[in-house]
Amino acid sequence: MPAGPRISAFDFDVVVVGGGGHVGLPLAIAFADRGLRVGIYDVNEQAVKTILAGELPFREEGAAEALQRVLAAGRLEATVDPSLVSRGEHIVVVIGTPVDEHLNPDPHAVPRALHECKQHFRPGQLLVLRSTLYPGVTRRVETLLADEGIDIEVAFCPERIAEGHAMQELFSLPQIVSARSAPVLARAGALFATLTETIVELSPEEAELAKLFTNTWRYIKFAAANQFYVMANDQGLDFDRIRTALAQDYPRASDLPRAGFAAGPCLFKDTMQLAAFTDNSFVLGHAAMLVNEGLPLYLVSRLEARYDLASMRIGILGMAFKGESDDIRSSLSYKLKRILEFRAKQVLCTDPYVSVDDSLEPLEHVLATADLLIIGAPHLQYRELAAPVPVADVWNLLGQGSVI
Repeated sequence: MPAGPRISAFDFDVVVVGGGGHVGLPLAIAFADRGLRVGIYDVNEQAVKTILAGELPFREEGAAEALQRVLAAGRLEATVDPSLVSRGEHIVVVIGTPVDEHLNPDPHAVPRALHECKQHFRPGQLLVLRSTLYPGVTRRVETLLADEGIDIEVAFCPERIAEGHAMQELFSLPQIVSARSAPVLARAGALFATLTETIVELSPEEAELAKLFTNTWRYIKFAAANQFYVMANDQGLDFDRIRTALAQDYPRASDLPRAGFAAGPCLFKDTMQLAAFTDNSFVLGHAAMLVNEGLPLYLVSRLEARYDLASMRIGILGMAFKGESDDIRSSLSYKLKRILEFRAKQVLCTDPYVSVDDSLEPLEHVLATADLLIIGAPHLQYRELAAPVPVADVWNLLGQGSVI
């Protein structure tokens, strides 16, 4: 795609489309904190209002202070007006490829969203695709823009952060950048060099797979740990005790994670995208999905063998998809809840961080009411829990073993 003339008369160095979410907002804050003029465009009006008030719409360690700092300095603005896109030199689009209820990716989601913004693109802009993309979507976007006669450059620079650690990892992790030509690669690299010292260059197709491989590899590692947990637990043995022993001063086993719910908005979804990319011949990925998604039912089945669940009130501690998070997207704690609602007398749920679920109960009420507790998300505050009833703790958060 031919590059248009560079235009320097932009109001913003960067405009983040979808900048009110878990990926876009930390990135926008990070750019602004490094001195760039940053605009956020997001369709979520409440999120925009919250940001402009100097507050975060979700938990992200270290981001609140930085947000207030860049707002006070006048380096960050947010709006629901899409015309903001025309005012940015670099347009970072944080819209990924979703997976439908049949586990099929929608490769048209990103091009469709960009089509709605096409009237606001200007020559001289760099369009940076940031979220996970199904392989080939970058090229599809390039074709779409060319067919529409929109003369802007395109790069794919996948995010690599873990929720809760964005404000550290954006500045410390190497940044992958990809584009179709050396000048665009250099331009994308220069943008992200404002955040991190190390820039890794790939082709768009390589970068698309690199992102999927990264998340899938994590998902497979969690599945291995969960499968090992089931093997040990079925024999009445403590997997976490075994894991700790085999990893002690032994680097080749140091990355074996604890057992527990492997969920959230990325790992499962991206594993299924990679499976679709291989015409559903990704046996290892599907096996990992069966192990991880099957863990809630396994735990309930083990508990049923020991307790009369039908007569018991069960308390689930932690409904976020991981510890120290308020994000419930694809959380397996909710899958656990659905299973228990059919098998137990009553299910009570609590979480110190989740605010979007009105059905949650205070921790004190759950502790006073439940006959059995299950740790769903390993929030650190549960470590000192003085539980008056048995606790099923696959994470071994309490340090009393993981056998169920």
